[in-house]
Formats: sequence, C-alpha cells, structure tokens
Amino acid sequence: MKNTEQTMLDECAERCHECHDVCLDTIVHCLSLGGMHASRDHQVMLAGCARICAVSHFFLRLHSPQHVHTCRACAEICRACATDCRQMSESDQLMRRCADVCGRCAESCDAMSKAAA
Repeated sequence: MKNTEQTMLDECAERCHECHDVCLDTIVHCLSLGGMHASRDHQVMLAGCARICAVSHFFLRLHSPQHVHTCRACAEICRACATDCRQMSESDQLMRRCADVCGRCAESCDAMSKAAA
C-alpha cells in the first residue's frame, strides 16, 4: 500500500471512530433534552450512524478490500445524520458538533469508496 493510500485509510478510520463516539454522546444528550431530540426517528438515525461508523472503522483497520462497501454506506448514512442534526442544532453546540463530524466522516468515506473503485 502506498503512503498516500495508507494516510487516506488512517484518516478515514479516525473520522469513523470519532463519528461513532460523537453519535453515542449525542444520543445521550438528546435523550436528556427530550422532545424532538428524543424522537424515535432521530434516535434511530444517530444509532445507525454510530453503528455503520464502527463497522466501517473495523473494515478499514483490517485493510479489507470490502471497506469500499462499508465506506459507501457510511458516507450515505453520515450525510443523512449530519442533515438531521443540523436541523436541530439552533443554539446547541453538541448538535452542531455532531453535524460537523458526521459531515467530515461522509466526505472521507466518499473519498475512500471512490479511490478504491
């Protein structure tokens, strides 16, 4: 594996790991806020995003050629989660952070899935 490919892979894995953690933190935060933040749809979005990020991180760290598939799915789900969190972020710093981290993860996973194709 070339240095640039390894760097890209490492960066993507770290972004997936960070996104996983932020989504879990955001679940707890949103449940404490209640209302629309605790809605089933929002909680499912956050939990799904955390899970696909963990799976993608796993495949990336194993250097599995199948990471292209998990990264493609991860990008899609992270993008949706970023949009969802951004819509609820008004004056909430953690919601904005979740939207930003999910957005960066989506970009990184997009790049990984396209580079490997």
